Amino acid sequence: AETSMKRQVLRAGAAAADITPKPGTYISGSGCGDRRLAQSIMDPLFAKAIVFDSGGRRVCIITLDVTMITGDYTRKIRTAIHKETGIEPDAIMVHAIQDHSSPSIGYFMFDPDFPLEINSENEYLLGSEKAYSDFASDQAVRAALEANGNLQPVRIGVGRGILGGFAFNRRGVCRDGRIVMPKPAGRANQPLGITQLCYLEGPMDPEVGVFCVQDMNMRPLAFLLHHTCHPVNVFGHRESYYSVSADWPGAWAQNIRDMFGPDVVPLVLNGCCGNINPWDPFDPDNTPDHRRMGRELSLMSERILNSMEFTDNAIIDWRIKRINLSYRDIPPERRLEVEKILSENPRPVRNENGEVDPRWFLAASTRSSELCRKRSPEFSYEIQVIRIGDTAIVGLPGEPFVEGQLAIKTDSRAPYTFIAHLTSQYVGYLATPEAYVRHGHEANAEVTYWAKLAPDSLEIIVNNVRSLVAEIFREKDPAPNVK
Repeated sequence: AETSMKRQVLRAGAAAADITPKPGTYISGSGCGDRRLAQSIMDPLFAKAIVFDSGGRRVCIITLDVTMITGDYTRKIRTAIHKETGIEPDAIMVHAIQDHSSPSIGYFMFDPDFPLEINSENEYLLGSEKAYSDFASDQAVRAALEANGNLQPVRIGVGRGILGGFAFNRRGVCRDGRIVMPKPAGRANQPLGITQLCYLEGPMDPEVGVFCVQDMNMRPLAFLLHHTCHPVNVFGHRESYYSVSADWPGAWAQNIRDMFGPDVVPLVLNGCCGNINPWDPFDPDNTPDHRRMGRELSLMSERILNSMEFTDNAIIDWRIKRINLSYRDIPPERRLEVEKILSENPRPVRNENGEVDPRWFLAASTRSSELCRKRSPEFSYEIQVIRIGDTAIVGLPGEPFVEGQLAIKTDSRAPYTFIAHLTSQYVGYLATPEAYVRHGHEANAEVTYWAKLAPDSLEIIVNNVRSLVAEIFREKDPAPNVK
């Protein structure tokens, strides 16, 4: 239905709240049971929110400088915001940036039904700590409420640029067919480069998408950046392994504030980077540098901004679709191996250094996949699309491979399609069918909790996203969402 006879005022508001952890808080993202506690702060962490309103139709986007967020905390955040503002829960997007030098919100490493005794010594094995999760989620709500209170008439602009040299496909195919995650180690250690590397399995996405919100005097109020790369520059250095950092998204945000003022709210929509890293596989002397990456992205953002056209009128709309995905089958020999390990050692096995034995951790992860399937024969997956004018912002849970993002962007009905991975709920990786044949970390043969979904999942998700984007961009001016 067309409602454009009466021009609607476009309004927006943005805000940020500090979610930097206390010393000794568990930092997620290091893998199999490594207890990594925060010892220093390289960069502060934030929960950021932006609310758009046109004709009473409001949407809210929240970005979090954390590694993961789980579905229960997303529901908590949505419910609290809806109660205070009336914004529909389905119109609230919650996105984790996945900077591997930050905590997570919610337990995600093992299935909720896995029988692990939760105490001060074991809680970290679940991937997060409840105290921090409660604090950060409350701050996310606070930022959203403040953003809603900051609504004012605005103009919006959107543009894109291309930037290479900072993101690379991280699945290296060796000459014997094995998959490695290539990382520079210096010319002394790799004088001829990574010689076992034959080629990189897939592509990357060089797009730098920028969405700018101005007040009516052309002063920037907020930015949304869409780029695609695992934020693991800081995580990749042993000397900064125990430092808290928002990595390249935080560095970009700081540069934007330096350029346009401390009150500007810069939000990052990190794309489908399940197989994308900032580690140049072809230059042994390459040193991952989150500040350099953030600086180059901010300079590109400024160039894009200067070429934008702005409007004070935009369609606001949203859709959510929940689909069912299948699980991978666990090979019988793996089931027997897991049963043997866990029956002999129902509690975590620790090595001499006090860390959990990787074999036990992987066995517990595989058992978690079994428990997840037992509780629900199919996995419920949420796809979210928010429309703001000419831009479709797509929220996809988990860590989809970039091939899925590129397929969605190709021939998209939306002039601009910005995809945010790790929204709403934890699901693990969503790899291509070819990746499951070669295995590797993201599609391992052990069928761990982070690699539990069937090989056709990514294709199913892509097809459903395409349909949702086409639907939401079919109408020139959609009717209000009235319940």
